[in-house]
Amino acid sequence: MSILLKKVWETMSTRLLSSSSTCYSDTDDQRKRNLDLMYEESDDLYNKYCYLTSTTGAFDKIPSDIFHQILKFLGPKESAKLALVCKSWRLLVSDNRLWVFFLQNFNTHDYSTWDSIVFAEKHLRSGYPLLPPHQSPHLSFMSIYGQRSELTGSVIIDGGTGYCKFGWSKYASPSGRMQVKPSGQPIIVSIPISQSHGTDSGKAARRQLKETIHQVLFDMNVPAVCVINQATLALYAARRTSGIVVNIGFNVTSVVPILRGKVMWDVGVEVVELGASKLTGFLKEKMQQKNMRFGSLYTVRTLKENLCYVAADYEEALSKNKQASFKVAGEGWFTLSDECFQTGEILFQPQLGGVNTIGLHHAIALCMNRCQAAEATVDGGWFKTVVLAGGTACLLGLPERLDKELRSLLTSSLSEGLRVLPPAYGAESAWFGAKTISNEFADDLPWGLELEMCGYKGLEQMLVDE
Repeated sequence: MSILLKKVWETMSTRLLSSSSTCYSDTDDQRKRNLDLMYEESDDLYNKYCYLTSTTGAFDKIPSDIFHQILKFLGPKESAKLALVCKSWRLLVSDNRLWVFFLQNFNTHDYSTWDSIVFAEKHLRSGYPLLPPHQSPHLSFMSIYGQRSELTGSVIIDGGTGYCKFGWSKYASPSGRMQVKPSGQPIIVSIPISQSHGTDSGKAARRQLKETIHQVLFDMNVPAVCVINQATLALYAARRTSGIVVNIGFNVTSVVPILRGKVMWDVGVEVVELGASKLTGFLKEKMQQKNMRFGSLYTVRTLKENLCYVAADYEEALSKNKQASFKVAGEGWFTLSDECFQTGEILFQPQLGGVNTIGLHHAIALCMNRCQAAEATVDGGWFKTVVLAGGTACLLGLPERLDKELRSLLTSSLSEGLRVLPPAYGAESAWFGAKTISNEFADDLPWGLELEMCGYKGLEQMLVDE
């Protein structure tokens, strides 16, 4: 192996120092064009190697799989150097399978999952309007590796009514406390979506937000800021660009139709006055009615997250009288019975919790019917993917129950192809969506996506999507 590696370096050194070294004759124009075409369109290392005869000297007779293993052994930095020798080496080194391996095994600077990387590169890098799947660009994973190795990262602030998650985009999850200079990194801010967002009052509120950002962040010398709504970010976290996002927030639940990254305001955004706090309050009342003692709402929320679920059939669950127990640190054991599924049932029967609003399934069905009537695209099924987001959306059984209830409300044509996806990252879905786009464009703000607003320090005004 050492002798083989030595030959690799000797070949590379000789070709780099020789000003006249080329892999083929300058007069062979047709062959050059064939090689260029093959480089752009083919990802098959073996076919490339067979086509390039007598261009790598002593390495011509090495089987492609063995050569592949040698490059893996060398690693990404040294393999990239070999690409500088000549076009033949470049074709060998640039094989997508090799750089997929490097991204999966040497990508220590970026904690993005592999499927998130592919989604971001195929669907988001082109900017807005996002390309449909059949028009996604050809990917060069060698270039992708090089771009991601130079990431500086962004600071993500996912602000909600109940909680705020923040941290570095280059880390695996919200990291909490950071001691950094504001002037060093761009910032992404996620904001909840509102039913009045597309109205004049909503636009006025966004202008006020723009002024606040100017006064606070830019006065701190932040180099660049982007603000984007949580529903779109949750959709990106699920590796989708189109669908209906159901974001169960702290106080309200928003049902947002999004087509290729754009919120379909003309179709209509549904906001249900029902959120996580209502479910927690309902469980608290049930526990108090049974004289169960607890120290704080944290205990109630912990029980909700660990014991509560959504029943597939509410009436059937009532007849079973099951119990479940959980131990809360510092509080001891708690046992719940019907409260386990009654809490989640509020999402479908809000009147059980004293809330005068429509059930979640009715709000989604209404949105889907409007999407079908709008005929916004030839792809008539874009709104049949329902993406759940938020911590409460993690309740066991919720996706299955929603699927069942929606099929009972919708026509057979609308039900065909229906998919209800659970939250990709639970309560942190919006944060991970921001991570996905920030790792694509951290060094190239403002981005081409549909943003609430974005801008650079020093510009007289922010770009605002009216």
